[in-house]
Amino acid sequence: MVSVTIEPSKHPLAEYIHRLESGDGLLNDSPENVLEVVGILKSYGVVLDAYSNNLCYIADHQFLVFFPFFKYFNGEVSFKRLLRHWWHDRINFEYAEYCMKTMFWHGGGGLDIYLDSPQFHQVVKKLIAAKFKNNLLILGLDKIFHDFLPEQMRQMAYYSGLGQFWRVMSDMFGSLSDRYDQGEIKSIPQVVEHILNGLVEAANKRITYRVKVKDEVYELIPEAANLTFLKDTAVPYVEAIFFRGTPFPGTVSYNAQAYQIPYDQEMFNYGALYADPLPIGGAGIPPTLLMQDMRHFLPEYLHKIYLQRIRKEDDLLVQICESFQKSMFCVTTAAIQGLAPFPLHTSDLEQQKANRVYLENWLSRFTTSRLETVNL
Repeated sequence: MVSVTIEPSKHPLAEYIHRLESGDGLLNDSPENVLEVVGILKSYGVVLDAYSNNLCYIADHQFLVFFPFFKYFNGEVSFKRLLRHWWHDRINFEYAEYCMKTMFWHGGGGLDIYLDSPQFHQVVKKLIAAKFKNNLLILGLDKIFHDFLPEQMRQMAYYSGLGQFWRVMSDMFGSLSDRYDQGEIKSIPQVVEHILNGLVEAANKRITYRVKVKDEVYELIPEAANLTFLKDTAVPYVEAIFFRGTPFPGTVSYNAQAYQIPYDQEMFNYGALYADPLPIGGAGIPPTLLMQDMRHFLPEYLHKIYLQRIRKEDDLLVQICESFQKSMFCVTTAAIQGLAPFPLHTSDLEQQKANRVYLENWLSRFTTSRLETVNL
């Protein structure tokens, strides 16, 4: 790596800025961190596979269904599966919907813009007319509440968009685990490089969405919309889920007079990079569902690490959350590297200065995050 020639940064988190400029990651490089990150991403990849499949199923087959009682069954409804569902012996697809709704609310990116376009609404109008062709009640309600059904389809587009995004990430984390098992991944920078290469490879993958009513196909998000994986789903996802998130019920007051929730959603810092792992396992905390899902797919080498710690399995969800946050800082490192205005190892002074401004803006958002805690 070419050494940085500009003056050292005076930012409170200057250490991490210099790390990034020298090619290192936000997370300390150690054998245990590598094991934790790869192991938890292996488990996460399995869960994301299930989440992705279900989100796409809902978008493709449960659109404009007012009471989708069986939306989590992926079209395979049986009494046995129903019993397992009631007993909660299943993947918590509710967390996938939480992420989708958080993205939907925060918006951002070309997907959000396109869903407000005349092109989208024209296709939705035709879809509604075809779906409820002989249902005068619904068609009448649509004329009175003309935003209701289109808003449902905007949400379905987010189901599909997030499902397509997670499909790429699931495969990426699975191949990372395979490379680790083969001895190819031995350091945190190599983990970051793998994720960055995956993001770059999929950057221009088209995000599309089409549904069928009888024999007619409706292109809600056609190829011509030019929506792509990186800028229209990945970046908004990082913004909405890693950084902003939503306030967790029971941890802050929703009373407006209490002023515990920022008045502007852009000021939210409830995302994965900020969340305190200790409440994980408590009722009403959405990430609890994700941690519960991941615990079922932990590789044995990671499970052994947890068992060697003081509380063993008594705080398993907390340990999973801590590992997960470490892995998300690796994903964030890859995103920062990939979105930099110039290569971070550039020797050009002007490019270094531009990168420095870029990195300081990023690190300013980490001042209240868990960055320093995960590196203790």
